[in-house]
Amino acid sequence: MQITGMLHGARLLKFVGFPATEVLGPGASEEEIKALIDRHGQIFIKPVFKGGIGKKGKAGLLGRANDLKTALAEKERLYFVEHAVGHVKAKANGVTFEAGVPAKHEVYFSISDSTHFRAPTMTLTHCGGMDIEEVDKRHVAQVPFDPLTGLKAFVVANALSEIGAPKEIISPLVQQLPKLWELFHDFGMTTLELNPIRLHEDRKGRLTPVACDFKCGFDRDDPRWARLGLPAHLFAADHTDFEQEINQLRTHQGQSDVYVINDQGTILAPTFGGGANSLVTEMLGDAAIISSDFGGNPPYDKMKEVARICFKHWLKQSNVLFVIGGKSNNTDIHETLRAIADALREHVSAYGPVPLYVVLGRGGPNLVRGMAALRDTCDQLGLPYRLFGFDSDMSQVIDYAKQADAWMRAGGRAQLAARMGIASTPQHAA
Repeated sequence: MQITGMLHGARLLKFVGFPATEVLGPGASEEEIKALIDRHGQIFIKPVFKGGIGKKGKAGLLGRANDLKTALAEKERLYFVEHAVGHVKAKANGVTFEAGVPAKHEVYFSISDSTHFRAPTMTLTHCGGMDIEEVDKRHVAQVPFDPLTGLKAFVVANALSEIGAPKEIISPLVQQLPKLWELFHDFGMTTLELNPIRLHEDRKGRLTPVACDFKCGFDRDDPRWARLGLPAHLFAADHTDFEQEINQLRTHQGQSDVYVINDQGTILAPTFGGGANSLVTEMLGDAAIISSDFGGNPPYDKMKEVARICFKHWLKQSNVLFVIGGKSNNTDIHETLRAIADALREHVSAYGPVPLYVVLGRGGPNLVRGMAALRDTCDQLGLPYRLFGFDSDMSQVIDYAKQADAWMRAGGRAQLAARMGIASTPQHAA
């Protein structure tokens, strides 16, 4: 669940009184756009994407205009533009018109839940307007702080002094940045990023931090985000029927974050946990069909429905069903695997057998019972399988799934189909 851009970001910043650039939405009239240009001299035109996708500026998806004719031309160019970053693809549906903010200084600021520090952590640099990874580490402050006391002014002041920030920007930032902790904490966010914050000089020479871009992510299991009254479509990157079906389950216990990586892939990998999701997505590459996180202790009924939808859309083309996750603390593995096994058995009953290699890597409560349920189903269906427990290295388990996929593509699928008495065509990862 992410929000990017100032269309909704400016509204959220108003909750805590943090200054933001003036923004008009996709429905702005020509008169409104012209008036915005007259007030500020220059405006920026940015495409509006569902969910979060980065690298828009580097891809040239940023328009700039000093007159109405140019602004309308940029609107036409960007309104339905498509953008891809790695495996993630997105299509815009509208643009924003944002006032230009003249400034000599730009700042990057973020708050996130750090797994390294095990605490909320502020990241701050006076070299804003660029990717944080590209900034010299000498000029970047990463400071964990106590969530009970929040982000205090002295934490910001000390951080800016340590990285050698210009003295004239320290006081304005110390006054404004602590407000962002209220936004982060009070509405259940997991990350909040402003880049850039431009230090605008008023007529009296005083500097004011002005947010010019916004990004945040929410913990969907924390109900406080609902206080914002945000429309549900903001959080749905629904480009396929599969994603739409899965996303309808978001209101139930457990997670159902999913998007299609490669609709020609050959490994169907229902994944549990954000860390596992990142590693699996990276290591499987184009062979992976979906990227997913179905953790959060989903009940039997929800997990069975998730599996049913996955199988309906993707099992026919899959060489490997790869159920993978870390060692869970609270997810009942028996309930999860029993639901997947039952959904697999019902799918085969409804649509017929399919040559498939099943690989499991999991740990957590009731693991052995869950493995037994999946094993029994594979035996009944005549499917080869390999089960890995909590003491197995996850990267090695992923490598095994890739080897199983390679074997299936190299003739194993045809051999398995012949043994099962069904027709099959070789599958190749696109």
